[in-house]
Order: sequence, then structure tokens, then C-alpha cells
Amino acid sequence: MGATITTDTEQPRIYVACLAAYNEGYLHGAWIDAAQEPWAIYDAVRDMLAVSPVPDAEEWAIHGYEGFGAIRIEEYASFDRVSEVAMFLAEHGEIGAALLDHYNGDLDEAREALEDRHLGAYASLADYMQEVTEETTAIPHALRYYVDYQAMARDAELNGDLFTVSTAWDVVHIFVGC
Repeated sequence: MGATITTDTEQPRIYVACLAAYNEGYLHGAWIDAAQEPWAIYDAVRDMLAVSPVPDAEEWAIHGYEGFGAIRIEEYASFDRVSEVAMFLAEHGEIGAALLDHYNGDLDEAREALEDRHLGAYASLADYMQEVTEETTAIPHALRYYVDYQAMARDAELNGDLFTVSTAWDVVHIFVGC
């Protein structure tokens, strides 16, 4: 049931609906900041349920979310998971979202890549290959035009030495592969 709306400026949030009201034909719920501790999300849900048009409402479901990039938030996702992902995205923004997408939502892998294997942001992987090559290898001036950095970049990516995630049209983040 969740609808994903994503923009660069949105903070992660979830729309939690009261199921008792929903089953009675009422739309009652609240947008809740997801980048907070799980207990704070639960408290906000409890407050929403307390003012439900249906007395003694107890059941809820996540019926919408935004600001999570390509990550899907399930209807009954735990607040622990929602909070953990949202705080990671709030801290790391677009690169965090791109890494989570790259690792299919595996937060531990995304964190590890960002902390230990991030080599920087470049216009392309070929630009990174050129910079590293020219800093570490003496290339005679007469041969500079014959070095194929595009091919080097393609080979590094194909054999798993490096991978990239894009956060803008001309920005790729380079990571050491594993």
C-alpha cells in the first residue's frame, strides 16, 4: 500500500494510519518523522491512535513514506528498521540512499562501504583512474594521449576492483569493491 515520493530535500518520514478508522471508512493517520529513535516513532503512533475517530483504536499500518530513496518500507516494517534506515539517510543523504539501493537495503554493507571503502567523488570513474595513474606512474609526455582511461575504468569495474554509485548527473562516488 505504500506510496514512495522522493525528492532531494525530503527528510525520511512515514504515514501511519489507524486501521480501526480505515476499516470504518475514515482516513485517520499522521506523517511522522522517521529519523528519530524507535520509541519516539511509537509514541507518535500512540498519540495518533489516541485521537482516532474510532474508540480504543490499537492497530496501525504504514500506508505511505517519503524521503527513503529507492528503499521500500513495508506496511508492517518495524520501527527499529524504519528508524535505523531513516537516521542513516538523514545523516548521509543522497550517497547513503544510493548505497542502500546498491546493496538492496543492507544497512551494514552500506555503512561499511561508506566508512572504509569510499575513495571520493569524481565526474567519472575514468577521471578517477586518470588521477590515480598520473599520481602513481610516470607516463612519458609523448605517451599520455595513448592511455585509455575509459578502458581502465571499465576493466576495474568489470573485475570487481571498484564500483560506483551516482548521486547527480556528473557525480559518481568511487568505492573499493569486495
